[in-house]
Amino acid sequence: MRSHDWAGSPLGHPNTWPPCLRSTVSLLLGSRFPMFVAYGPELGFLYNDAYADILGGKHPAALGSRFHDVWAEIWPDIAPLIDKALAGEPTWSEDLPLTMNRRGHDELTWFTFSYSPVRDEQNRVAGMFCACTETTGRVQAEAALRANEARLQFLDLLGKETAKSTDADEILATTTRMVAEHLGLSNCAYADMDADEDGFTIRGDWAAEGSPSIVGHYSLAGFGRRAVEDLGAGRPLIINDNLAELAPEEAATFQAIGIAATICMPLVKNGRLTALMAIHDRVPRTWSDYDLALITEVTERSWAHIERVRAIAKLEALNATLEERVEERTSQLAETEAVLRQSQKLEAVGQLTGGVAHDFNNLLTIIRSSVDFLRRPDLPDERKTRYLNAVSETVDRASKLTSQLLAFARRQTLKPETLDVGARLRVIGDLLDTVTGTRIKIVTEVPEHPCFVRVDTSQFETALVNMAVNARDAMDGAGTLTLSLRCGAPLPPIRGHASAPGPFAAVSLGDTGCGIPPDLLNRVFEPFFTTKEIGKGTGLGLSQVFGFAKQSGGDVDVTSEPGQGTTFTLYLPEVEAEFASWEEAGEAATLDPGGSGQRVLVVEDNIEVGRFATQILEDLGYGTTWAVNAEEALDKLGSDGSGFDVVFSDVVMPGMGGIELARLLKRRLPHLPVVLASGYSHVLAQEGSHGFELLQKPYSADQVSRMLRKVIGRGRAVAVRPQG
Repeated sequence: MRSHDWAGSPLGHPNTWPPCLRSTVSLLLGSRFPMFVAYGPELGFLYNDAYADILGGKHPAALGSRFHDVWAEIWPDIAPLIDKALAGEPTWSEDLPLTMNRRGHDELTWFTFSYSPVRDEQNRVAGMFCACTETTGRVQAEAALRANEARLQFLDLLGKETAKSTDADEILATTTRMVAEHLGLSNCAYADMDADEDGFTIRGDWAAEGSPSIVGHYSLAGFGRRAVEDLGAGRPLIINDNLAELAPEEAATFQAIGIAATICMPLVKNGRLTALMAIHDRVPRTWSDYDLALITEVTERSWAHIERVRAIAKLEALNATLEERVEERTSQLAETEAVLRQSQKLEAVGQLTGGVAHDFNNLLTIIRSSVDFLRRPDLPDERKTRYLNAVSETVDRASKLTSQLLAFARRQTLKPETLDVGARLRVIGDLLDTVTGTRIKIVTEVPEHPCFVRVDTSQFETALVNMAVNARDAMDGAGTLTLSLRCGAPLPPIRGHASAPGPFAAVSLGDTGCGIPPDLLNRVFEPFFTTKEIGKGTGLGLSQVFGFAKQSGGDVDVTSEPGQGTTFTLYLPEVEAEFASWEEAGEAATLDPGGSGQRVLVVEDNIEVGRFATQILEDLGYGTTWAVNAEEALDKLGSDGSGFDVVFSDVVMPGMGGIELARLLKRRLPHLPVVLASGYSHVLAQEGSHGFELLQKPYSADQVSRMLRKVIGRGRAVAVRPQG
């Protein structure tokens, strides 16, 4: 602004600007949130650095220009809002779609913004002020998620319909009809290629009312060079308007059969073009990403299904004595089914990643918004505390979500300990009142004799709470929840898995709720599957129960009758009783309240995490030395580790990992405690923490402090333990 030539601006030189404009400009220049002001009869346009990014190629020419000249392409959309603001009425628009030209081409964008009147010293409306944010990414992501859900629903319905038939032509007839109706097409057809890869026969199609059938024999070359090149190379042929995109003689072939727009999908097998599936419209049409994605997957699934059906038919027709032919056809069938399984796996991965992205984007939105406000220098302390609490709580929720995902994947690091499950259920039964509410009666039925299992106590209690929350929701907050325990029970066959004689501790939670429909019973443990309303559950609670049970050597079963309630039963292997060691019992001894100069060797290869960890430790009163890998740590420790009270090491590092380093130090320097830190490690998930103390990332300063006090205090207790 200081170097700008204001001679041509309707606002004039800044020295002549009225106080109200100068104060408004000062406000927006001091903010990192996108803002602008349009002032004066011609609405001279001023903005801050954050808004310059929104302008794209229009900056810096837009500075001081007329508002109308800057955004001429969207003026019809925003003019009514401007008129209201200039009339003294503030406006608010959320996710308003606007087609902008800011990078040399039109692009559809979405914005959330407000227009507020700016009054001069005589209280007259002299301009308008805008604070805005571009929401294009979020709106497009939400639209993509909705489109993906619609696509999956359609594919599921299509699969159910085609599964009813064993005839290939009938399957294709059902497919073409459903695709055409779903996308609103004039035609959907399938064809077989001749051996010369030029001639093809459209054997069946579905045509809308008023559109001709295109069944018949054709030459691929007659549809033009582009069709030959794209389909021959295994690429889809995509034409939005053949009259505009093709030579007249090539377009004429399409026009003769009533086609203006087309997507044609090739099927290439063993390097040869063997079949086609196509969707057509009789009028020009800009095909969407959704259209292309749908027909691509439909083509893949349809031909895989047809080949499987054909393979089965051929196998049934073979003479049972011709073993070689039976073996060949069986191999083909297995190959086709492998293709189907791969497609199903990709679909499941898509659902999982979509659910994870959705939940983490929600959490990141809270963190990002809070950080943006915390950057404001004039933010009151009360609001600063509120946003800091929001960030902390959101990190806890993100950590819980990650824990649930790892539990489902059976990749979380467990800390197993032996506990009397009956005694623990009595305690948990009393605590569940706070989860279920006073209108739900908790009944606990456990035997008098002890029953021991070896599990991660935190994960066990989380599993029970997750099942109790589902029971509470199924009972709509009122009913009876029964916790029961059977000892020495066998493991029954569950979901096709073999039974086991046990003994197992069978922990059951039964409710008197609405029950689960039979068609949903087998899906309750799927990640992100939920029947609850949006915002009332992530769909990961029962997935955590499933993953915990499996990783603990057991399983979980569910029985339900609609209207009569549901019972979840957690089977965990029974073990013999164990007793805490003298060292563990002595851990409750008096510990230092915090650091008092004790030396900590931090071993961390990540620069940012290393700086953060050393800063935390120094703030807690410890002296720190930082090594970026295990080899450097060993060099700093020397032969006797003198000068250090504890080693705080990451698990996953290049070269020697944290677990290998801890084992080595346990042999060389048994008096030196080692604390490991990890967000996830496959070694930890498979084998545990190997007897070393473990901090799960993300960890808080309080968790670090408590862990270091624990291990340093234990080390002192061991050092003074009586000998004899």
